[in-house]
Amino acid sequence: MNDDRPEPSDDTTATAAAAGTPTAPGNGADGTREDGGPPRPAPASQPAEPLVLEHRVLKSLLGAWALAACAPEETAAVEEHLGDCGACADEALRLRDAVGLLQRPENLDLNPGLRTRVLESCLKRRPPRIPVPDWAAAYDAETARLDALLQDFGDTEWHAPVRLRWYEADEATTRRTTVAGVIAHLLTVDGLVAVALGLDDPLGGLPAERPTPSARTEAYWSASPSPPTRSVRTPWRAQTHDLVRTVSFTGSRAGRMAVSYGDFELPLHDAMLDRAFECWVHAEDIAEAVDYPYDPPTGRHLHRMVDLAARMLPSVLEARRRSGPDAPGGRRLVAAGAPGRSLRLEIEGSGGGEWLIPLDSPAARGSAEHEVAHIALDGSEFCRLAAGHVPPREAAAGQVGDKEAISEVLLAAASLSRM
Repeated sequence: MNDDRPEPSDDTTATAAAAGTPTAPGNGADGTREDGGPPRPAPASQPAEPLVLEHRVLKSLLGAWALAACAPEETAAVEEHLGDCGACADEALRLRDAVGLLQRPENLDLNPGLRTRVLESCLKRRPPRIPVPDWAAAYDAETARLDALLQDFGDTEWHAPVRLRWYEADEATTRRTTVAGVIAHLLTVDGLVAVALGLDDPLGGLPAERPTPSARTEAYWSASPSPPTRSVRTPWRAQTHDLVRTVSFTGSRAGRMAVSYGDFELPLHDAMLDRAFECWVHAEDIAEAVDYPYDPPTGRHLHRMVDLAARMLPSVLEARRRSGPDAPGGRRLVAAGAPGRSLRLEIEGSGGGEWLIPLDSPAARGSAEHEVAHIALDGSEFCRLAAGHVPPREAAAGQVGDKEAISEVLLAAASLSRM
């Protein structure tokens, strides 16, 4: 079949090349040789000329180099110089080590306040039909934080040794267990709240010598055919969810329900704060055992925990005096509601505030006019004192006033601790 189309002229070819239209091979427009041979090699790019800097300039750049703040050309010049100059190489190594000391190790955990902020933001947009009571929010948050810490633990971490610490008869006491053993301990003591709410007792039918936290824990540990394993996480977490759900459904009217700890009772709203406090303390024990950072609770929750301990101190002081350790001769009793000798407890930092602790009677009223002593502590430090993790005589950052009163209150705070 004949093709009557005209042959392209040289002008047509040139126009197509100028417009970027592909042209047939052999015409030189695509870089090939006009005789159909291989393409001509592209001209080689010339390497960038290295910077040539004086020694004093290179030495002045060492600090920026250690901080990785040099331009690429300067970095290359400095590193080439370090291979030839021993004095600068030593200085560069010293600066790089110093930079490493200035950088704080990253904590891979989310900020403990992030969960609260996210929930508050969500709840503002869509309020819950059944909200968690304020007095149970700290327990909800701390159990969630501990569960997040546990979720990636392997068998080795679950069997890592943990030493529980508390004060008994004004003496530091310890008990050795494992990470799994700590979770079993939290499970059995949280069970006291579960029983008060009519939920299942995690001990089942296991007999405990006494209905106290330590006796219940020992009964659980003794009944296990082998040391607790990671399997204890599931019933512990299920129970925490059940507790939060149940107190949410019962609402604020259940807050004054009594929860028995064997030797004493707490109203439910204080018992939930107590359980949040112990969950955080033992989470720190676990994190320390596996060498992992763990932050204190949010300021709002920490303040509630400090407030609970401060409110318990007058009764603890009275119990200690009755049992003998702190019974001063001729102590003046104060009528219920009347002002009496007081110690000002100042908590600094997150969760901070001030509390006037009546010294002469748990029914007395704290009074600034009758203040005889002043103690200042960090919020986390005070909680660790109340947990038996800090020696009482080393706890207070600042002390002014009656030394005997200060000693009484610090020892009473430490005696709040238990296994």
